[in-house]
Amino acid sequence: MTKVSPRMQRVADQIQRELALLIQLEVNDPRVGMVSVTGVKVSRDLAHADVYVTVMGSVDGESSLKPGVTLDRIGALDKLEIDESIKALNSAAGYLRTLLAKRLSLRTTPKLNFHFDESVARGQYLSSLIDRAIAEDSEHQS
Repeated sequence: MTKVSPRMQRVADQIQRELALLIQLEVNDPRVGMVSVTGVKVSRDLAHADVYVTVMGSVDGESSLKPGVTLDRIGALDKLEIDESIKALNSAAGYLRTLLAKRLSLRTTPKLNFHFDESVARGQYLSSLIDRAIAEDSEHQS
């Protein structure tokens, strides 16, 4: 596993902050709903950046994480919404890269590649499992 240099981490953090604002203010694609940038990983030469996002409307609703529903079986509509948002962001990556270049003082601006971050959905699912286990445990004790 390669160690991330402090400069790479600072650049990734700055890209994350700027992209969060740019997506909110500049992307007018209706396929992009409420998107949150959860992380950015930049390559060692700062030529590429993997941007991890979550789509707020799909993962945090009660429809997708009912008890007994695993992450593999997130609703088809939610999965379609996520895929469309990621496609729209990847198609706007060049535009976002141009805007990012104007805001950052880097020699080269990294090429952006957007990915869906399942960690938020996984965390919510595990939290619901823990809550259900605590509720069942309290029922057995009473």
